Amino acid sequence: MPNWNQILNEIGASGSIHDVTRRRYLKKLQKLTRRNVIIYYSGWLQKQGTSGTDINDEDKNGFMTVIHQLDRKKGLDLLLHTPGGETAATESLVDYLRSMFGTDIRAFVPQLAMSGGTMIACACKEIWMGAQSNLGPIDPHFRGIPAHGVVEEFLRAIDEVKKNPASTPIWQQIVAKYRPAFIGECEKAIAWANEMTTDWLRSGMLKEDPDCEGKISRILTELGDHSFTKSHARHLSIAKCREMGLYVKPLEDDHALQDAVLSLHHACMLTFSATRAIKIIENHNGVAFIKMLKNVVIAGPPPSAGMENLGDV
Repeated sequence: MPNWNQILNEIGASGSIHDVTRRRYLKKLQKLTRRNVIIYYSGWLQKQGTSGTDINDEDKNGFMTVIHQLDRKKGLDLLLHTPGGETAATESLVDYLRSMFGTDIRAFVPQLAMSGGTMIACACKEIWMGAQSNLGPIDPHFRGIPAHGVVEEFLRAIDEVKKNPASTPIWQQIVAKYRPAFIGECEKAIAWANEMTTDWLRSGMLKEDPDCEGKISRILTELGDHSFTKSHARHLSIAKCREMGLYVKPLEDDHALQDAVLSLHHACMLTFSATRAIKIIENHNGVAFIKMLKNVVIAGPPPSAGMENLGDV
C-alpha cells in the first residue's frame, strides 16, 4: 500500500485538467503520425506584454529537456505558436534541432508562427497550415524599429539631399535620431537573417527543387523586405506562402490530422487562458518545460503506469 507521500506525489504528477487534456491530445497526434511530437507554444496572445513569451535562449533548456531519450530516428513534428523573438536564439534553436533530427522535421502552424517562428518553419522540410494559419515577415527589428525601414530612410535622405541640397537641415534632424553605427547594425541584421534563412531553405525544404535559388530569392523578398511586406505584423496566409515558393501542405487535405492538430492547439490555448503558463515546450511522452509567471516547472512522466502528466500549471 502506498504511503501518504507516495499518494501526494501521484496526485501532483496527475496534473490539472488542462495538463491531462493537453497530453491526451499530444498522445493522439503521436499515435496518428508515429513520429516524435513536440509543442513549442507561447501564451503571448493571452498574456500580452509579459516578458519571456518570445523566442529566447532559455528555450534551449526546454528543448534539451523534452528531446532527451526520444528515438530521434523517428523524426520530429514540431507544432509552432510563437510571436518570434531573438535572432541569435532562433539560429541556436534551429542548429540544435537539426543536430538532433537532421532535416527530418515537419512544422505545423495551427494559428500563428511569426517572425522567428516563420524562420524556424522555413528550416523544416515541410510546413502544414490550415485556412486559419499565418506566417509572418522575418525582417529584423531593433526595439520595434524595422531594420529595413532605417536603411530605407537613410538611403532616401542621401538621395533627396543630392537632388535638393536645401533639404539637408531637415534630413540632418531625422538621421540624427539614430545612434552611431546603427545603420551598419541594421544592414548586418538584415544580411544575417537572410543568410540563415537561405541556408536552411537550401539545405532542407528546397534541397531537391530544380528552381531552388529562384524560389529562395522570391521567399526572401516577400518575407524579408520591409518595403514589400509593409508591416512586421502582416499575416501571410497559406495561399500566399505557397505562392512565394514555400513547401506548404494544407491541413484540410487530411481530416484526421487536422482534427488531431487543432484539438491539441485548442487545449494549449485553454491552458494559457486558465493558468499562469506563458510558454509550453512539451513532448508526446508528457515530458515538459513549462514557463509560468515568476517560475518554471520541469517534469517528466510519473513513475506509475497510465497517463503521463505533471503538476498543476
